[in-house]
Amino acid sequence: MPAQPTSDTPAIALRGLRKSYDRVEAVRGVDLEIADGEFFAMLGPSGSGKTTVLRMIAGFEAPTAGTVELAGRDVTRLAPFERDVHTVFQDYALFPHMTVEQNVAYGLKVRRVPRAERAERAREALRGVRLEGFGDRRPGQLSGGQRQRVALARALVTRPRVLLLDEPLGALDLKLREQMQVELKEIQRAAGITFVLVTHDQQEALTLSDRIAVFNAGRIEQVATPAELYERPATAFAASFVGTSNLLDGDAAEQVLGERGTFSVRPEKIRVLTGEDAAQPGGGDGGDGDAKLCRASGRIAEAVYLGETTRLVVDLDAGGRLTALRQNLDASATDSAALRGARALLVWDRRHNVRIGEAA
Repeated sequence: MPAQPTSDTPAIALRGLRKSYDRVEAVRGVDLEIADGEFFAMLGPSGSGKTTVLRMIAGFEAPTAGTVELAGRDVTRLAPFERDVHTVFQDYALFPHMTVEQNVAYGLKVRRVPRAERAERAREALRGVRLEGFGDRRPGQLSGGQRQRVALARALVTRPRVLLLDEPLGALDLKLREQMQVELKEIQRAAGITFVLVTHDQQEALTLSDRIAVFNAGRIEQVATPAELYERPATAFAASFVGTSNLLDGDAAEQVLGERGTFSVRPEKIRVLTGEDAAQPGGGDGGDGDAKLCRASGRIAEAVYLGETTRLVVDLDAGGRLTALRQNLDASATDSAALRGARALLVWDRRHNVRIGEAA
């Protein structure tokens, strides 16, 4: 009998996990621990290996090498139904001929839970996703967001240790997806179990997760909290994939920052001065704080009006290109368009420069 998990035992532990299909290596040596009760996201582009890792945790794929542990128990060779996990897919996979309550209770029926108990647990699960009173409806009578919550209730009713979410909100429109992100986090907090989310949506990962693993080409580039990942990306890929980032390197970095290497700075950290402001000594700042500022002059190649902000793309005199965001406190789309071709001075605090290493 396996040892009972302790509070320090990770909900999921992946050791040297690899997966090959013929000559294609989809997962290339993943080591990862996910804490009990954590909302964890695996983020990356299509083909980065994140979904394959999720399927190996669920038991739908067998690793070529390495192990999968759940609560300290090696489950690498166990079938999906022998693992204390449940998976929610993007297409919901609800039975259209069953009522909502029957859909939610289906897993309990398979486990031969008595009828009265499974009905009560199904109603309790529906209350947990705020669908009390919807039990007699069919899936076809529900909105996309409601169907997604039914799928969550069906997963939670069996009380798994881990809930795996494979792009669960991908089929929803933007407004509903944002609403469901808030609800999903509330459901996870209330349930108190480990959620593992696979997504290519960086904003979704940043919004929902306690920690994020960034996948690229079958490997993990960085594991960090959302704030750490955004503010201190470890690699050029992490910097460019999570949010919009500028990279300065080579001669441009040496001229602008005074040192060689590759550096990242986020667009919202940069102030763009144009016209008389750009011509003022010190870029309009002056004072003792000037030594702490970076400055780069150039010409605005593009100005994109985004409503709340304008995105400015500036070709630097030192070489390279930086993108900055300017709040539209008074500016209109016409004002933004007029900036194209104008000279500009970019100013930002040196503390926002992040030296970037290379991926392993």
